[in-house]
Amino acid sequence: MKDTFQMVAKTLYGLEQVLASELIALGADNLQMGRRMVAFEGDKALMYKANFHCRAALRILKTITVFTAKSSDEVYEKVKEIPWERYLDGKKTFAIDAVVHSEVFTHSKFVAYRTKDAIVDYFTEKGEDRPSVRINNPDLQLHVHISHKDCTVSIDSSGESLHKRGYRIEETEAPLNEVLAAGMILKTGWKGDSNFVDPMCGSGTLLMEAVLIARNIPPGIYREKYAFEKWDDFDEELFREISSDDSGEREFEYKAYGSDISDKAIAIATRNVRNAGLSKYIELEVKPFQKYEKAPPLPGVLVTNPPYGERLNPRDLMALYGMIGERIKHVFTGYTAWILSSNKDGFDKIGLKPSAKEKLINGSLDCEFRKYEIFSGKRKDFNDETGEHRLKLKKNTGSWEI
Repeated sequence: MKDTFQMVAKTLYGLEQVLASELIALGADNLQMGRRMVAFEGDKALMYKANFHCRAALRILKTITVFTAKSSDEVYEKVKEIPWERYLDGKKTFAIDAVVHSEVFTHSKFVAYRTKDAIVDYFTEKGEDRPSVRINNPDLQLHVHISHKDCTVSIDSSGESLHKRGYRIEETEAPLNEVLAAGMILKTGWKGDSNFVDPMCGSGTLLMEAVLIARNIPPGIYREKYAFEKWDDFDEELFREISSDDSGEREFEYKAYGSDISDKAIAIATRNVRNAGLSKYIELEVKPFQKYEKAPPLPGVLVTNPPYGERLNPRDLMALYGMIGERIKHVFTGYTAWILSSNKDGFDKIGLKPSAKEKLINGSLDCEFRKYEIFSGKRKDFNDETGEHRLKLKKNTGSWEI
């Protein structure tokens, strides 16, 4: 029987269901979704696969114990009961990250300090050399999570956050997180069955994540190392087998098209795309959105992340969103368009009625990811055969209503 254990996959707000679907596809059992996380069960192979294959995961934690505690002394005693020689020895280093949501425990740093004391005392009382604390790049990264009185101690199998794929060598200002980009695309349901367009592509993150999804290339293919490779029970042969298996890859028969008003952004995107080995599938050009007179061939999906207003004055920003709506409506007829923004007034200026809205967070900003079905003519049935709603164009507004 396989040795299974509890794990937790961390993600961004709004991507929990996407991540859960990925984990199920990999064979995870007993899933439970929470805010920004999915708990699940599996074996060592699944832990390796989750790190290597999950596009919507930030990190994968392996749970080593769960207990209840009413004081920091109880935390100390419970942590000291863990057989730490399974994970550490005097030659190794460790670090502790504590997250506390509790009326009983109010200081996460104190919880981390007491956890460190328990580990050190465990080895000292056995007369063995104690491991050392190292904040940067430790051999073992521990996570202590306390919710009210429920305590979970885990070890981080990922190391550096999984959003750092390894393909991006340069970035523009405020680049889109790779996990968010992949999650956005997966939310659209797109899997490479049409052309993909980002007319405000910046450093090219959405385009590269789209091609990786289309070709079913694991996001871990570019990554050099994971934390679990330092563990005593690391199965190098098993991981090599998982990471070298390209049997699931497929061809992408369409293209990803990216453009940006900034020649610097396109130069950076070009270098990133080349470094990722995806130049065959991605076409880039310096081109303002308003200069689009013709869209790439149908079928197509447009996904983009326009400015939210940090560097534009409100008048310029509203004009930008108005232009986006006008170009989408008149140039991208037949497309499905998805737009991420935190600016509700900007969405209003787009002037089109969304057929779906998804709540996401980009950095610290609460955003919406809105879907627009772009039809031709003044009146159009929205796929009556599938039982969808009939849409009609509101007079003199250019937006759709049910």
